[in-house]
Amino acid sequence: MTQRVVKLPDIGEGTTEAEIVAWLVKPGDAVQEEDPLAEVMTDKATVEIPAPVAGTVVSIHGKVGEKLAVGSDLLVLDVGGGEAAANGRRPAKATVKATTPAAPHPNPLSAGAEGARAADERPPPPAYRQREGPVALRRGGEGPAPAPALPSDRTGKPLASPAVRKRAWDAGIPLQFVRGSGAAGRITHSDLDAYANGTSLGDGAMPRVTGLAKRDGVEDVPIRGLRRAIAERMQQAASRIPHFAYVEEVDVTGLEELRAHLNESHKDRGRLTLLPFLLRAIVNSVVEHPQVNARYDDEAEVLHRYRALHAGIATQTPGGLLVPVLRHAEALDLWQAAAEIVRLAEAARAGCATREELTGSTLTITSLGRLGGLAATPIINRPEVAIIGVNRIVERPVVRDGRIVVRKMMNVSSSFDHRIVDGWEAAAFIASLKGYLEQPATLFIG
Repeated sequence: MTQRVVKLPDIGEGTTEAEIVAWLVKPGDAVQEEDPLAEVMTDKATVEIPAPVAGTVVSIHGKVGEKLAVGSDLLVLDVGGGEAAANGRRPAKATVKATTPAAPHPNPLSAGAEGARAADERPPPPAYRQREGPVALRRGGEGPAPAPALPSDRTGKPLASPAVRKRAWDAGIPLQFVRGSGAAGRITHSDLDAYANGTSLGDGAMPRVTGLAKRDGVEDVPIRGLRRAIAERMQQAASRIPHFAYVEEVDVTGLEELRAHLNESHKDRGRLTLLPFLLRAIVNSVVEHPQVNARYDDEAEVLHRYRALHAGIATQTPGGLLVPVLRHAEALDLWQAAAEIVRLAEAARAGCATREELTGSTLTITSLGRLGGLAATPIINRPEVAIIGVNRIVERPVVRDGRIVVRKMMNVSSSFDHRIVDGWEAAAFIASLKGYLEQPATLFIG
């Protein structure tokens, strides 16, 4: 018997370890070259590890949720006898349609969820095969291949394809309570139908009760995958960055009138939300205040100030918060920015955003949409030095020229790294932002 040890590869620049999200094979399974073996996660991106050669799985190393160092043993294959794989059992594969991700549910917790639909499909990066879900690691120059279904989220919870996951998200069905009838417990459309009709309850699910009945039971939810990555990043940011918050109110009456006019007069170009205007205001303001559009390397004690604005757009996904990056916002008009926001949000929710699309932001925008409340204290996306949050727009009585009038008002909630941004500079930056938003014609003056 000839054995080959498959080791955890170097998935990306700077990666030292990865978490096992899901095993796609088990001992005794026969695999062909490029068949998926496991899904691992690092830096909020999920990567599929393919088989380097055909063979039979002898053993696997590591449990779901366990982190392995790059170069660690991942799996052992028996590659003796060229016909072994052909005669053995192979993991089932799902057919992937060559379409763009479906439109996301207009979740008010997500930045840019109401924007226009993107018309362009992005090409896959050269060294990776882009799938309808995780990025699959392949040798550069090789073409695409069929991909298996994906887990419903990044926490080791029930498995489901992106189409099933999106349908559940749209319908408000918690996948962790749905019993999967597919291979390896994957949830299918039929399982969603059964759950919706009340004929299936997954393990741990509590039937709906009415009246004043008592509710007992505790659900233990392991923090794994994306949720653990978010927790670690938030803890690092909160513990290493001395935050200070700054809240200002903005009269967006004129801006909302302009937005409504543009949406009505340019219906063929797509629908504009507030975010493209906010991006344009930030683009103009960071020219005057470059200290805000920066990344701070606190170990090397070097501040990198950027001329380009690479805006992180905080996006709620079924698995947790992701921050895809809209690059070179300064070079996009309103409709281009709106389309790119939607494209990135769709990619993030479908689980097919690449590492390049999830890294490299210089300033992050977060929005809670209609649920935005009055104010918030957002946590900075380290190593950036600022984050801008917008709250919901409400009509309020305000005093203008000695008279009480009704205006559309919105609070801007921002946080800054006090090691880099002084209070005066933060206030001046937000005052500049406020000026552009309250006088929207100035957004388009060069």
